[in-house]
Amino acid sequence: MSVRKETEISNLIVGDSEAISDIRSIVATYSKSDASVLIRGQTGTGKELVSQALHQNSDRSDKPFQAINCAAIPDQFLESELFGHKRGAFTGSIADRKGRFELADQGTLFLDEIGDMPLDLQVKLLRVLEDGIVQPLGGGEKKVDVRIVAATHRNLEEMIAEGTFREDLFYRLNVLPINIPPLSDRSSDIPLLIRHLAKKFSKKEKPISFSQDSLAILQQYGWPGNIRELSNFIQRFTILLPESEIDLFSINTQFLDPKISLLMAETHDTVKSTSVEIRDDGKNIGDNYTEIIEQSLLEPQEREVAGALVDTDDFEDIIRLSEKIVSIPEEGIESKQILSKLEEDFIRKALIQTNGNVSKASKLLCLGRTTLIQKIEKYEIAT
Repeated sequence: MSVRKETEISNLIVGDSEAISDIRSIVATYSKSDASVLIRGQTGTGKELVSQALHQNSDRSDKPFQAINCAAIPDQFLESELFGHKRGAFTGSIADRKGRFELADQGTLFLDEIGDMPLDLQVKLLRVLEDGIVQPLGGGEKKVDVRIVAATHRNLEEMIAEGTFREDLFYRLNVLPINIPPLSDRSSDIPLLIRHLAKKFSKKEKPISFSQDSLAILQQYGWPGNIRELSNFIQRFTILLPESEIDLFSINTQFLDPKISLLMAETHDTVKSTSVEIRDDGKNIGDNYTEIIEQSLLEPQEREVAGALVDTDDFEDIIRLSEKIVSIPEEGIESKQILSKLEEDFIRKALIQTNGNVSKASKLLCLGRTTLIQKIEKYEIAT
């Protein structure tokens, strides 16, 4: 296969997972044939894109490609859409009309949601597959040369058992099968798909992008609507935040699926529970920065007794501060004021370290994002 055709397949079938690499190889092989193809997969997985790749890389690529969704057209009009009609064939038919088979002559016809085609039309479709003849409503027979690519999200075997899909038609369509996995089974493709879709939808010089934490969330989400849902998601934020690097933790939840918001909350809880430094002896230094601050106010020997010696590499400033406190004066000290000052300093340093990213700062400090925002407002820290 030529480099140009390989590029065309990659542009239509995006991803670098093993499953998608296999599908690209299958498409390259099937494109050399005129046999019928049956594409199966959940709604929104990109079945029509695969059909386009089959057509564009075949010897029929310079001929018409026609697509029709069998579930989107009422049964009484579907026959006319497929096979055409002659003037006066039925009430309202004021002119001859070519059907999709005639329009796709010498090319490819994509029959999406073939499982929704009524039984009487399945019989007529079977005849076209067997002898290449169509008969418009009210007209005579016509010979056509059309490659059929069909697709469905339904379980056709179950429909055959129920008597709602013809077994002979199934075998005629299923000469060359393709199964497209749901997006949840190939989450490694999501970053690449996001970049592809962001570039597709962007009207600006720079497409939107997502922070690493956000990408991790998007890869964990199940995407029940598959690529179609992901496409709508990227288009939404291309409109809302053009040319931005998007941090989902800073987005109003009304723009996010509730399940994405739940994943974000669970991720925060996991980070908070696991962000505990372990000493060589296996004990925790502390599960939040407030405990570390409180321990730093103790005398060095008291810190040792408490089993909470702080690594000077990580908390050098606190050590220096604590060592200045030789003893607590009789009149006492404003411990709350000192702790507040240390807390403010920690927040400022975390924000500087994360370039003002509140979500990342909250993770560094093992604080809830909302709590951190409240403290930023309390200390009047500019972000």
